[in-house]
Amino acid sequence: MFSLPLRDNAHLRPLEPWHAEEFAAHLDRAREHIRPWVGAGFVTEDVDGARNTLRRYAERQAADGARLYGIWLDGTLVGGVMFTDFSTASGSCEVGCWLEPAAEGQGVVTEACQALLDWAFVTRGLHRAEWHCRADNERSAAVAERLGMTLEGVRREYWPYAGTRYDKQIWAVLAPEWRAHRR
Repeated sequence: MFSLPLRDNAHLRPLEPWHAEEFAAHLDRAREHIRPWVGAGFVTEDVDGARNTLRRYAERQAADGARLYGIWLDGTLVGGVMFTDFSTASGSCEVGCWLEPAAEGQGVVTEACQALLDWAFVTRGLHRAEWHCRADNERSAAVAERLGMTLEGVRREYWPYAGTRYDKQIWAVLAPEWRAHRR
């Protein structure tokens, strides 16, 4: 099985439909914390919903599209990273993340995103990677900055949540910039 060590106690692995129970248990710990920041369809309420989310990503990966990876800390699924969009035809992708509160502040999301971007740019030859986040999500914007991304713009009142519309930031890094950033 594929498992990429991020450090001694942290690993990045594909999240697949057979992880549905573990993913559902993780979402029980993370749900209310991540709900304002991720798409509504991602935050499922039970094992069947978790299985459907994982199956949807598995189908997209089989078509060389979106992909979903979990982050395990000390053997427990605590969050993950994903390609919410992945297109070799356009040479671009969008990277995203989520994390339960107990795992925040340890740098695992940045490390996991670096692994995804290395794969996208070096192995797959993509040219552009984007990061989208609510403008008031300072932690997410900080990850984009640590990844060497540039804030390209803001889509005003784009992100609806709980009856309010929030601005959405769009960050990006190009392959040559990524290579220079990783040196």
